[in-house]
Amino acid sequence: MPITPLPQFEADVSELERERAERIASTTPDTVVVRFGAMRMIGEFKYSGDVRPGCGSKLVCKTHRGTELGELLTSTCPNAGCGSSVTRKEMLEYIDASGGRQYPFHQDGRAIRVATVEDLQRQQAIDDRAPELLNRVKQVVKRMGLDIKPALVEQILGDERATVYFASEERVDFRDLVTELRPILGTRVEMRQVGARDEARLTADYERCGQYCCCKSFLKVLKPVSMKSAKVQKATLDPLKISGRCGRLMCCLRYEDETYDDLRKRLPHRKSKVGTPEGDGIVIESQILTQLVLVSLDADDRRIAVPVEELTEPGLAPKPKPRPERSPEPSEDGGPTKKKRRRRRRRRSGEGDPPAGQAPGPSTGPSEPSGEPRPSPSSGEGSDDAPRKKRRRRRRRRGRGPDGAGGSDGGPGGPGDGGSGTD
Repeated sequence: MPITPLPQFEADVSELERERAERIASTTPDTVVVRFGAMRMIGEFKYSGDVRPGCGSKLVCKTHRGTELGELLTSTCPNAGCGSSVTRKEMLEYIDASGGRQYPFHQDGRAIRVATVEDLQRQQAIDDRAPELLNRVKQVVKRMGLDIKPALVEQILGDERATVYFASEERVDFRDLVTELRPILGTRVEMRQVGARDEARLTADYERCGQYCCCKSFLKVLKPVSMKSAKVQKATLDPLKISGRCGRLMCCLRYEDETYDDLRKRLPHRKSKVGTPEGDGIVIESQILTQLVLVSLDADDRRIAVPVEELTEPGLAPKPKPRPERSPEPSEDGGPTKKKRRRRRRRRSGEGDPPAGQAPGPSTGPSEPSGEPRPSPSSGEGSDDAPRKKRRRRRRRRGRGPDGAGGSDGGPGGPGDGGSGTD
């Protein structure tokens, strides 16, 4: 019996072969995205090598400055099939959203090869020599009396040029300085003036947040930050707390500026009248992130924190319901509660000794519900006005007598018992 392939199986096989062909075609990318230079510029260069480099690999590139070492960020594939590649459309959209024309993006170059061990050793020697060259440049600047501050001396792998980055408050004529530096650096010298933020990008490392400086890691376009953002987002305007390594306002204040503006528009203005679940009141203060409003109530001048979702127009809020009074809990046996028993016990113990010059009199408090006999008010020492403990001690003292045994003073007819005995 002959075996005939089904049409569905044939379609699956053709789809598999097409995917395999696309995978083989994307093995060696046509273009790669590389980061190069001390200013961490980005370039999309043609790549025609046989080896497929991975993300983070070092490449020898021919850029607009000469031959230098770059770091591979990603490859641009037509379909972005692998996890380490992006489409050209996605890359251009990212560049446009991150600064557009101000973004340091270059296309006039090509990636020559993957860097060898000799290339890496030569670049390491160039980086080790950079501090010494910077000190020599500073000495020449000081000798010539120029008002500039050198920040970094950058040499590239091909030694076609050396770039001197410097900061200055005003324009400087550095033609004589270039003539003096050419024999020291041994190549063509390019002077590039930078601002305070670019100087921090070249020299700074970590910020107070514990992360690498944004300007050195991913931020390519350094836009100015307004004081308005600092006033909205920060509770204090201390320059030490809102300034970065460059001495300017921190760039991260721009990240959440739009969010803060949106949240602030939802809050009522200060000294405006609003309605709350507990009545109308005046807005005293508000918090942007927590979306809470501090309101002073008109009824009793209390201050309460109310979420912005619970605020209403004045006069529309319902009146608060009165709290029900809590009734005392009855005892299990149906008798008086613990509080009542405690109050009666205090009443029986008396409220204190009578004032000086006043004879003790009968108690004016309510009568005792119990059937225990109370001592007669005619006795001075055993009256109900004295505390209970004192009466017990006096009874025991009278009952012992002078020789330690019971005496007649403690008998049933003695004066300690309130009887009619005579002295």
